[in-house]
Amino acid sequence: MGIKTREVIGQAFYRSVPVMAGYIVLGIGFGILLRNAGFGVIWAFAMSALIYAGSMQYVGIGLLTGGASVVTTIITTIMVNARHLFYSISMIDKYKGAGKFKPYMIFALTDETYSLLCEDRGPSAETLNLYRFFVSLFNQCYWVTGSVLGSLLGSILPFSTEGIEFSMTALFIASFTEQWISSKEHVPALTGLASTVLCLLVFGPQKFLIPSMLLITFVLSIIRKREVAKA
Repeated sequence: MGIKTREVIGQAFYRSVPVMAGYIVLGIGFGILLRNAGFGVIWAFAMSALIYAGSMQYVGIGLLTGGASVVTTIITTIMVNARHLFYSISMIDKYKGAGKFKPYMIFALTDETYSLLCEDRGPSAETLNLYRFFVSLFNQCYWVTGSVLGSLLGSILPFSTEGIEFSMTALFIASFTEQWISSKEHVPALTGLASTVLCLLVFGPQKFLIPSMLLITFVLSIIRKREVAKA
């Protein structure tokens, strides 16, 4: 391993530390809930390694215990993870030249990883894709570690799981706050907030997600076109 590669790995790790703090705790929560539902450490590891979708994994516990059908599982997964279809569009150009790293980087593009990689803040253009790969890899390692730890802890220590599902919401709020502080441009964030609140009021808490994502995409597309026209 060359000096440059070690430097990239070090910078990727440093950049991912805030996510580590959240993912380990949230992964532990998921592992505990999964263990209490009757699924052991192998399940915790497999779900976090192969599915790797925090909020969907929490929802997946209910699907597993409730005996949901394949169709119900597919529809629920699309509903819960629909947001990925929209914000990942902005990464198409960034990942275009990623080569062998691209398949894994697409798989590992979670909300928090996106918040770290949506701006080109890597060490250099030459090593940017390597940097993105390791940021993605570190983040998944944190999640897998937390999930396994939670499953092991849940098997030996008594836990009350009441309210633990709110931990994903807490992480989303933390990611939003970090992005707000680190960015000078707040129009996308304000657009997301306004669109979400409006759709929540119009469609209700059970059906607002997809309409809000569509509205956010529409509004941001208009803003983008105007910016390009002015330039």
